[in-house]
Amino acid sequence: MADEHEFIENGLQRTQIDEFFGDELARAGYGGMEVAKTPMGTQIILWAEKPGMVIGKGGKNIRKITSELERRFDLDDPQIDVQEVDEPDLNAQIVADRLANALERGWYFRKAGHTTIDRIMDSGALGAEIVLSGKVTGARSRVEKFNRGYIKHNGEPAESIVDRGDGVAVMKLGTIGVTVKIIPPEAELPDDFEIHEDIDVSEYVLEPEEVEGDVEELLESEPGEASEPVETGVEADAEDDSEADDGSAPVAEEEVVEEEVLDEEQELATPEEGDIEEELDDLDEDVEAEAEDLLDEMEAEETAEVDVEETVEGDDESAGGADEASDAPNTPDEEDESDEEVEE
Repeated sequence: MADEHEFIENGLQRTQIDEFFGDELARAGYGGMEVAKTPMGTQIILWAEKPGMVIGKGGKNIRKITSELERRFDLDDPQIDVQEVDEPDLNAQIVADRLANALERGWYFRKAGHTTIDRIMDSGALGAEIVLSGKVTGARSRVEKFNRGYIKHNGEPAESIVDRGDGVAVMKLGTIGVTVKIIPPEAELPDDFEIHEDIDVSEYVLEPEEVEGDVEELLESEPGEASEPVETGVEADAEDDSEADDGSAPVAEEEVVEEEVLDEEQELATPEEGDIEEELDDLDEDVEAEAEDLLDEMEAEETAEVDVEETVEGDDESAGGADEASDAPNTPDEEDESDEEVEE
């Protein structure tokens, strides 16, 4: 059988056993059970308000229940451990059965709900909720809720902390479902916190590690020195051994380190203020000279354009005068001269 089917079968069997106990031990105040399968057999822990009625006279009732479990549910050697409920008003299953019995005996649902939830809170519960669903007062079904205190509805606390019980009240108009949820007084919720007074806090405060030298000295140190890694004890021992083997190696390493430090100092050297001002003055002079050259070029271009325009206007005037002279009419003297020239 696959794991999924096994889980379903175990859950169905547990539900059927719970219903069987609820029917057989209703008068004894059945308050729930737990089933655990062991190599020696099936162990069942059963809680009841009246353990004597569960066991019966001389253990007659408990033997009858054991044989019925073997026959109906095929359990291997069931062993039932009956325990008494310390506070029945904090057991959700017992409270649900009581409320269903009160409704069947004719109690008004609102009075029964408020009375039951007040008894639960008076017993020290952190929170409780009662839900009645069905034909409570008329032909139309509805849902009535009674809440007190703090209750969890979802998440892991709702499964592990909240105690839930279900009951059924059979009325003339129909059945009424009863659901009771209770958070017991000793429950530890994940969002709870506690304030302790008159406690020495110094025990819980970690002291900072002492640093050799002041912070100012570390800041004033050179970047090359600050960036050098701190040698651990093992690395230092290894270097000492290498120095002992070869005496010339340490000298070469020191020279290389000094050269690197000198290069870093040269790179990090900043120019003086006087040099910066001289460079700025030189830049200003170069910019002014370039601006003057641009202005001269622009003036030269403007003068050249003006000369070209003047020459073009003069040519146009001379051409216009010649055309006027050719188009003007001849005078009488000029006409006579021309005629004489023609006769000759």
